[in-house]
Amino acid sequence: MSERIVVDPVTRIEGHLRIEVQMDENKISQAYSSGTMVRGIELILKGRDPRDAWAYTQRICGVCTLVHGLSSVRSVEDALKYPIPKNAELIRNLMNAAQYIHDHVMHFYHLHALDWVDVVSALSADPKATSELAQSISKWPKSSPGYFSDMKAKLKKFVEGGQLGIFAQGYWGHSAYKLPPEANLMAVSHYLEALEWQRDVVKLHAIFGGKNPHPNFLVGGVACAIDLNSDSAINTKKLLQIKNIIEKMQVFVDQVYVPDTLAIASFYKDWSTRGEGLGNFLCYGDMPATNMNDPESFFFPRGVILDRDISKIHPVDMNDPNQIQEFVSHSWYDYKGGKDSGLHPYDGETELNYSGPKPPYKQLDIEKSYSWMKSPRWKGKAMEVGPLARVLMLFASGHEPTQDLVNMTLKKLDLPVAGLFSTLGRTAARTLETKLLADQIQNWYQDLVTNIKLGDTKTFNEELWEPSSWPSQAQGVGFMEAPRGALGHWIVIKDGVIDNYQAVVPSTWNAGPRDQNQQAGAYEAALQDNHEMADVKQPVEILRTIHSFDPCIACAVHVTDKEGEELIQIKVQ
Repeated sequence: MSERIVVDPVTRIEGHLRIEVQMDENKISQAYSSGTMVRGIELILKGRDPRDAWAYTQRICGVCTLVHGLSSVRSVEDALKYPIPKNAELIRNLMNAAQYIHDHVMHFYHLHALDWVDVVSALSADPKATSELAQSISKWPKSSPGYFSDMKAKLKKFVEGGQLGIFAQGYWGHSAYKLPPEANLMAVSHYLEALEWQRDVVKLHAIFGGKNPHPNFLVGGVACAIDLNSDSAINTKKLLQIKNIIEKMQVFVDQVYVPDTLAIASFYKDWSTRGEGLGNFLCYGDMPATNMNDPESFFFPRGVILDRDISKIHPVDMNDPNQIQEFVSHSWYDYKGGKDSGLHPYDGETELNYSGPKPPYKQLDIEKSYSWMKSPRWKGKAMEVGPLARVLMLFASGHEPTQDLVNMTLKKLDLPVAGLFSTLGRTAARTLETKLLADQIQNWYQDLVTNIKLGDTKTFNEELWEPSSWPSQAQGVGFMEAPRGALGHWIVIKDGVIDNYQAVVPSTWNAGPRDQNQQAGAYEAALQDNHEMADVKQPVEILRTIHSFDPCIACAVHVTDKEGEELIQIKVQ
């Protein structure tokens, strides 16, 4: 039997994603990933003041609430060779790490866990047995029989009232679910606790950035002053509040997130052999101990791993036109040099050309163009970016805390190192990365406090701020490791304004379509890697692997109407 299965939209993500898979009996033989809305942020930015670009690019996404803003700021600083103060670098690290920790916990419980946790099954759980399970894996205080009895009653009320709400539209009762009722009740309880937890931890962004989402940034530093005696600046009270937030992050990660991941993964070890695909992994590197021009000081190392070979890390140069290129062979864009040509982002083009069927349509035209996402490549190779790539890079570079965590995880789950290269490994890597950052963020906080005590309160560098001091032409790349992977913003500045701007985002690295050589992107390759379906009408297996990447398609697509026509044209005055 050959059948095409369509999942559109893929839910529990930010943005618009369509997945089509070709079945061979009950196994996926081919997969196709399509971003279903156009992105035009590059067109909006052209002709604007580069110091304002961060405020526009940050609105690319409502989930990645600071990464596009920070990448944009870094691109301008790189173009103008603009150094920033030590305090600013530390504050950026703190904000970035908080983004990771908040984002990863939210993704696990509220977006991905429901692929593994049968919510309705929790109604048959024994609260006493649930308490025993929870206490056997963690010392988290909310683990009494009475607590789980109350949580079960709350869930029962939702179900009996026909108001599953946030838990509606699931594949509850699906044969692919393997957790016992008690594990399901524990996970659902922690789902609800994470909702409360995230309201507090996100305040770190508001303290340093004035608000959340979309905190304020500034070319040349950060948009907050340090004055221990001022109520309107970062003072002693706010530093203590930040310390408390960091401690709250760490406790939840240590006592809830990590134990839950290991407990749930132990029932799904068969997923350690499914869903890798490419075997190629890319990291730009991030979280500098000194500055962005010192990659050796990065917490996340820079490099490429090819064909699963973790004995060798290949160097990466974001300015090399032969390394980073984007292709549009199967995208709804045109290049002046032809659809099969590749362009480095400095020379990137955003020429829209929708040539597909008018929505709604039954199937993608996979022989031609089928996505609003481009296809980024490193030296012509498709790459996976994200937590698994970063953990592998840390592991391969000899980072002892990472090696200890990975080895502990593999031992607990009784899996070989090869188990990392999978849907399960990708999900576990996100958890381990969160644990690493929850520990490391304490160090950056202490460094900031120490620096302030030494009398250094500078957070902004005024040099080069005025365009009159800029060269007539400059170009730079602002890069970082966003929670979902390698993110780069390339900017070309002429006569004080933006002449070209290209953002190559994690969602295009992972979710992009095939290229001119028919190489599948990371999503596509992962789905083509050992996926059998228990029920083609309830394709939870597709969701498990796609969600393991934590897709955020808003980074890659924006808007057309149902007829494929543009809804708005942006003119730069």
